[in-house]
Amino acid sequence: MDSKFVKEAAKNIQQELTEIRRTLHQNPEVGPFLPQTKAFVRKKLEEYGYEPKEICESGIVATVQGEEPGKTILLRADMDALSIKEEAPVSFASCNHAMHACGHDMHATMLLGAAKLLMENRHEIKGTVKLVFQPDEEGFTGAKSMLKAGVLEEPHVDAGMALHVNSGTPSGMILCGQGTCMAGCTLFQITVKGTGCHGAMPETGVDPINIAAHIYLSLQEIIAREISPMKPAVLTIGKFSGGKAPNIIPEEVVLEGTIRTLDVDLAGQIYRRIEEISTQTAALFRGEAKVTEIASAPPLQNDRNLVREMAEYAKEITAPEKVILFEQGGMGSEDFASYTYEIPCAYLLLGAGTAQENPMFGKPMHNDHVVFNEEILSLGSGILTYSAIKWLENNSLAISNMK
Repeated sequence: MDSKFVKEAAKNIQQELTEIRRTLHQNPEVGPFLPQTKAFVRKKLEEYGYEPKEICESGIVATVQGEEPGKTILLRADMDALSIKEEAPVSFASCNHAMHACGHDMHATMLLGAAKLLMENRHEIKGTVKLVFQPDEEGFTGAKSMLKAGVLEEPHVDAGMALHVNSGTPSGMILCGQGTCMAGCTLFQITVKGTGCHGAMPETGVDPINIAAHIYLSLQEIIAREISPMKPAVLTIGKFSGGKAPNIIPEEVVLEGTIRTLDVDLAGQIYRRIEEISTQTAALFRGEAKVTEIASAPPLQNDRNLVREMAEYAKEITAPEKVILFEQGGMGSEDFASYTYEIPCAYLLLGAGTAQENPMFGKPMHNDHVVFNEEILSLGSGILTYSAIKWLENNSLAISNMK
């Protein structure tokens, strides 16, 4: 299939993609239950000639088969938003107190664009393309739920691919991580229990705020003094809540945070130390503490051969200088990682704009002012379409040597 044809076909639906993206952006939904988003995506797929199926609560799967038999490649997009009130200066800002501050509306739109292009050019497909629209990436439950529900079967999937927009990277630049290129993340909660009392008589109670403060300070020593500086690891407490009045010592304080590492065993070691420090510190001050894992995603492991192959296809859609291969990325996390332990996968980052291009662009991901360059929507659809068709065409033989 000619890359120029795909590129032009994608450009021709840019306006449609912009309209789809803005509809999704104005109506964000958070978590595993996305009724409006699910219905919208399903309707669009039906318009394009698909027979989409629901999987889990809000997951959507659709397939397009070519005229010739072959392997199956999965293209995945996430659909959930964040519990952030949007402050971005755009005319299509969110209508509720959630926000697509991580670009999942962009991802869903690009995959819908690819769905349309693939259906229109299904005669070029040698095998099957499985389109997966997934909920709750942010909560790290979406991918695991989809996998448990059998998303990799009927038909069996041989390889997977996903695109993620990246604010602060020049528009249209494609970053291709090789090997372990994103950190695993464990979300945890520490519940500290004391004995409530009046602030005028602290001796009659057990202060959980004091206990939680000592736990917080002690946890900082894990990374500073127990982990080799040669091993990337981050421990963050992002939530510290307790108490309702300034003159009352509360019964309970809750801390929530994340562990991020490139090593699953190291993450387990840090989690165990959090448990030990929390429970023993609480006992020292006459209280109690319990540590609970909320959710987790493992480190993302891109298949090196598949990433290099997809990078070559991306070069044909854009330009060689726009595609960058790199080793070991940052400490951000992504629940697509769970797919990478089941099948060979390629997870690529697509630049969504810098402040030098437009003062509105380039804000950090998960920021209430972040704005993504919509002009990359057609490029993303084109990359997904062309990569899927070319991979199926060039991988008719067994892929046992890809790992």
